[in-house]
Amino acid sequence: MVNEKTLVIIKPDAVNRGLVGEIITRFENKGLKIVAMKMELLKEEILEHHYAHHKGKSFFQGLIRFMSSVPSVIMVLEGKEAVRVVRKMCGDTCGRDAEAGTIRGDFSMSVQNNIIHASESIDAAKEEIKRFFKDEEIHSYKRIDFEYLYAENERE
Repeated sequence: MVNEKTLVIIKPDAVNRGLVGEIITRFENKGLKIVAMKMELLKEEILEHHYAHHKGKSFFQGLIRFMSSVPSVIMVLEGKEAVRVVRKMCGDTCGRDAEAGTIRGDFSMSVQNNIIHASESIDAAKEEIKRFFKDEEIHSYKRIDFEYLYAENERE
């Protein structure tokens, strides 16, 4: 399925460290298509909803403070099996445990300040994309190199 979409948040630590371009380049070089992107200082309300599964944990308030401290870059990436591919590129949640060559493995030493968020499933991606983007902010276009990214039998 070529049209799978996933949400990525380039977190405040990556923005502050000047890693945004490097991270975006990795996704584009892989062949993923950016169909939506914006920079935004995330508000506590949306973050509390986004991280609701962590509510009540000792690190929850610190996570909310961190994620609302500096703008983040939020984007929707599209490609064949995009959710799985992006998660693999991000690496283990804990930067110390992430494999070298992954985004977290190359740039993070933390569990919380781990550079990037990526949707964990297709269902989560759909929900998260709706949380951060309006339909009209998501674009559809064909990459000029599409025929070279996928074999004929992999294209839709």
